[in-house]
Amino acid sequence: MDQSKKKPSTWLRLQYKKWFVLLRRGLTEENPIIVTVLGICSSLAVTNRVENAIFMGLGVTFVIIASSALVSLLRNLIPSKVRMVAYMVIISVFTIVVQMFLQAFVPTVADRLGSYTGLIITNCIVMGRAEAFAIKNPVKYTLIDGLANGLGYMLVLVLIASVREPLAFGQYFGMTIPGFENWIKWNVMALAPGGFFVLGMIAWGFRALMGKYEEDGVQ
Repeated sequence: MDQSKKKPSTWLRLQYKKWFVLLRRGLTEENPIIVTVLGICSSLAVTNRVENAIFMGLGVTFVIIASSALVSLLRNLIPSKVRMVAYMVIISVFTIVVQMFLQAFVPTVADRLGSYTGLIITNCIVMGRAEAFAIKNPVKYTLIDGLANGLGYMLVLVLIASVREPLAFGQYFGMTIPGFENWIKWNVMALAPGGFFVLGMIAWGFRALMGKYEEDGVQ
């Protein structure tokens, strides 16, 4: 068979599917923390433990998916002059659901997260996806976009926590790491400055791998 007439591989065709492009962008090319630099406050505040990072990531992912889907469903009914208010009301409803769920089933995590769970309402990632994507696209793509951005957010949180928790407490997911019984705790890693340093290193490594640079306006 003539090589030039071969059909494109499954992987090559997959890369041009809209759902795959949305997933890839949310996880890597347009990662909400590393690339678009949103949700920084929570990424510094809750990532001193992996468990906190996972629950916060899951909570934000749920709120993004649910609120974006509802905004997409109502996109032709929401008046443009009050759309921001509508976003806030929708987001706040799902944020309260997350807060009540955590308090009911994982109260220790809810206590550690404190007010940051409620502050999901003001998370720029959630509002940003509603305004930049959900209001302009059908539900099926909005769900994928919300999932991708939520998972991209959670991925970075878990990476940061995976560095901070062992260094700060000699533990991982609340369990002592073998060989770390006599670990001298790096107290700075339990605080926001330690999180900022780790985030900066992860962002630098990620951008270097992805070839994303901002110098001279060239990527």
